[in-house]
Amino acid sequence: MTQLTPRPEDKFTFGMWTVGWQARDPFGDATRRALDPVEIVENLAQLGAYGLTFHDDDLIPFGSDEAARAKSIARFKESLAATGLKVPMVTTNLFSHPIFKDGAFTSNDRDVRRYALSKVMRNLHLAAELGAETYVMWGGREGSEMDAAKDVRHALDRYKEGVDTLCQFVIDHGYSIRFALEPKPNEPRGDILLPTVGHALAFINELQYPEMVGLNPEVGHEQMAGLNFVHAIAQALWHGKLFHIDLNGQRGIKYDQDFVFGHGDLMNAFFLVDLLESAGYAGPKHFDYKPMRTENLDGVWASAAANMRTYLLLKERALAFRADPRVHTALEFSGLNSLQQPTLAPGESYRDIPGVDGFDVEELGKRGYGYVQLSQLALEHLLGVH
Repeated sequence: MTQLTPRPEDKFTFGMWTVGWQARDPFGDATRRALDPVEIVENLAQLGAYGLTFHDDDLIPFGSDEAARAKSIARFKESLAATGLKVPMVTTNLFSHPIFKDGAFTSNDRDVRRYALSKVMRNLHLAAELGAETYVMWGGREGSEMDAAKDVRHALDRYKEGVDTLCQFVIDHGYSIRFALEPKPNEPRGDILLPTVGHALAFINELQYPEMVGLNPEVGHEQMAGLNFVHAIAQALWHGKLFHIDLNGQRGIKYDQDFVFGHGDLMNAFFLVDLLESAGYAGPKHFDYKPMRTENLDGVWASAAANMRTYLLLKERALAFRADPRVHTALEFSGLNSLQQPTLAPGESYRDIPGVDGFDVEELGKRGYGYVQLSQLALEHLLGVH
């Protein structure tokens, strides 16, 4: 049986903004008190987490002077040292303050764009100081509600300029930090730029330093666009661009629900864990969820633990699925394993493929693939039947 008690080597991480969410939404006030960053560190360490992440404003209140900033950082570093928690990823809040109402890197106001770069560069210094290896860039305000408001071609020029500038900043300072773009189709903007994994991959190809920029896909974000998250992660892996990942739960095409991981499309979550584990993904398993507004603080920590336990349970079920002889038989029948075999044999070219008359189309058309049986076996393992 797989170890079901979270351990640091599992590399489970949480955003400070997740467990620290006070449950304020557009229709209601906070239902929980604010949590001190040190309190968050101590509780996550007790639960067996590997680390935590933060936006600059999560740790240091916006507008703090240098003395207050230094004090906040010192307290935080002391708590990290005491608990052994790591900070593998850092990001910047470029969406809360009114200055970012029209975007950050793509605002129509040049001074806003310059301020956004300055804010990120200051936080990159802190990220490097804390040993972060990944810097996530979520462009939640980069977009529009009206087509007349933004020339997207020029906006993408400015987006590229912003990312290129920050890559140069990291190079010049000798920091070992890579950037990870986080796609999302909408919310808070009506239409966000780089809405899906595919859009972001295409954008990366146009950058000055594409090798420094990858992805931080999020379960709910891709599913908000009606897309298959396992497919998105497989393609990110295929491109060598899965730098980080955000795990949570989502049910359908609606607002960003940020449920506990697995508390949405459970079957997709099962095959996601199966993919991450079989592909050897070694990065953090980062939970970007929100404890439900109905929960008190005990419920907050229970929900944090639920994310990690769900991942470990799915890992156990996935390993059992892959070890089942019946699954091996079903895989052979489906032909799935043969997909690894090149269509052209070694030394062959298109000239060696027979003409269409050389194939028994009727016989090939009679073949069944047994996918339902294979999926049923996965479901039964997921339910603990086997």
